[in-house]
This record gives sequence, C-alpha cells and structure tokens, in this order.
Amino acid sequence: MTADDKIAELEHRLGIVEDELAIRRLQHAYGYYLDKCYYDEVVDLFDEDCEVIFIGGVYKGRAGAARLYTGRFRSRFADGHNGPQFGRLLEHPMLQDLIHVAPDRRTAYARYRTLMQAGTHELAAAADTPVRQWMEGGVYENVYTSTDGIWKIKKLFYRAFWHGTMEEGWAHTPPDYVPNASVTYPEDPYGPDELLENAPRLWPETTTLPFHYKHPVTGKEFVPDTWGVFPEG
Repeated sequence: MTADDKIAELEHRLGIVEDELAIRRLQHAYGYYLDKCYYDEVVDLFDEDCEVIFIGGVYKGRAGAARLYTGRFRSRFADGHNGPQFGRLLEHPMLQDLIHVAPDRRTAYARYRTLMQAGTHELAAAADTPVRQWMEGGVYENVYTSTDGIWKIKKLFYRAFWHGTMEEGWAHTPPDYVPNASVTYPEDPYGPDELLENAPRLWPETTTLPFHYKHPVTGKEFVPDTWGVFPEG
C-alpha cells in the first residue's frame, strides 16, 4: 500500500467516525425536540422521501411525518402549539445507541433505546386531558441518508415495547393498552398511509425487533423467531 493509499484509507475511516457522531447528534436532537413538543423541528430532521413506522402504522414522506408529529402529536400533547405546554411531561432519552455507516458513507443504520416518562400534572388537567402519569419503554431501528454531507432520517421505526402507570407499573398493563393503528388516512385525518403487516403488539408480547447488524463476533446474520407472542386462545 502506497502512502497515498494509506492516507486515503485513514481519511475514509475518519469520515465514518465523523458520520457516526453526526448521526448520534441527529438522533439525540430528535429526542430533545420531542421532549418539548417542538414538532416542526422534528419533521425538519427527516428526508423528503422518509418513512415513519409507529404503533402499527406506516407514515410515508415528509407529509406523512408531518401528519404524525405536527398533526396527531401536536394536537394531543401540545394543544396545537409548537412547543412545551404547562403541566405536560414527555421525556424521551436516547440510549444505548449502536450505529453502522455503510462503506459508501451515504447510508447508515442505528438502533436506540428510550425509557420515557410522561404525564399531565393536576394543575394542567382538564376533561379531555385528565391527571395521568405513565412510563414507556421502546426501541428505535432507523435508517439514515446523507445528501451533500448532511445526515437526515430516512426511516424511523419506533417499536414501543411496554407501558405502565406509575401507580401499578407494567405488570398490570392490559393487553393492547395502546392499540395498533386500524384506520388509514384520509379516513383518519391524522392516520398512517398504510397499516404495518404483522405489526407487533405491546407487552406482555416480547417478540424481538430485528437487529440491523450481524453478530459482532461470529459475523452471523440475525434470524428472528416468534417466541414471545401472545398465547393462542
């Protein structure tokens, strides 16, 4: 290997490290914006030709992402306002990130965990927003794209795994406590463009959201199974 080749290899390796840092910043920014209901800023993180998978629904393109964040979420959690509301708690820490950048540095994949705490304070409660406090755990499996050196979210798949109230925890969560989407847009003005086939259900189902990466030691592809689904009957 010539000196020029070695320099080119090192520049490429450094570029991948810089890409990983940029993607981590991108996803962590997503979490911080989501915490405070800055939904316009969230949508701006997505590629024009993006896809968002959430609670059994598939939202396509920036228009679909906007329908979810600046439509459904903004109306539900921020009373139609872009920003935090008095007495509303919505914490979305981005944790345990594992990022892989493709050799061409134009595509990347990442997995994150979130442990959310949310609720409505009694001083902010109303008939349509009663006092409520809950916990939630989930995993993101995302795809990112780089255009002119700027990373954006290409595909966001949020798999909520469990919900639990602060009073009773997750052991007593009723099945399908948050049901999967069943009505698409435009019948539901904030609904997904299509329904996800074989959409996972919440706890107590414990099926695995497939990993985007090979085993780091054996190099084997991950093969999912159906262990952990609801018992029949």
